[in-house]
Amino acid sequence: MTKKPTQTTAKATPLRSRPDRPTITFELVARLAPHQGLADNLVRTFGLEPVDYDGIRDATKEHIAEAAKAFGTALNEKALQIHLQRIAGAFVSSAFGAAQFYGTKKSAALELTSRLLNDDRDEDRDGPAGFESKAERARLFAAEMALQSFALMAAAEGAIAAYADITGDDWKPYEAPVAPAASVARKSAAVEIAAFEMAA
Repeated sequence: MTKKPTQTTAKATPLRSRPDRPTITFELVARLAPHQGLADNLVRTFGLEPVDYDGIRDATKEHIAEAAKAFGTALNEKALQIHLQRIAGAFVSSAFGAAQFYGTKKSAALELTSRLLNDDRDEDRDGPAGFESKAERARLFAAEMALQSFALMAAAEGAIAAYADITGDDWKPYEAPVAPAASVARKSAAVEIAAFEMAA
């Protein structure tokens, strides 16, 4: 008779012991995404359509400002600020995800190309069939993802600018409040109670 495998129930990790997620800031996005000079270089090298960074930023800023106006008196000042904080956060998170994706595709393209240009290959032999085209496609895709990342960073900058204009405050990513630490008295009581439970 076959024994049924024992099912193990995954225990939820207490919130305090979970590793904190890195705070996603616009500065982090700007470190990961391409800058204007790199974007321009990729456009020239791969023959891609340029990204209108300023146009995307300004259009996003105006769009959010118009949407905020449309609320009228439906939202009070605090509610509008919370809403806009979340909207700007969504734009920044989107740009961060795109920048990370670009980074992985860039690494993949570099790896494929470095294997293609490896000095150990005999110069008088053709490479594996299709390898050059695969590396070429990877480089093109990485360039396209770079420009997408650049465009989404422009939108994130526009959302942050709109938040600052409407609320008068600089946008900051939302951080969940830290759970209060147990007081010294409670810790001491827990240690003393544990003393009674010592095994014989």
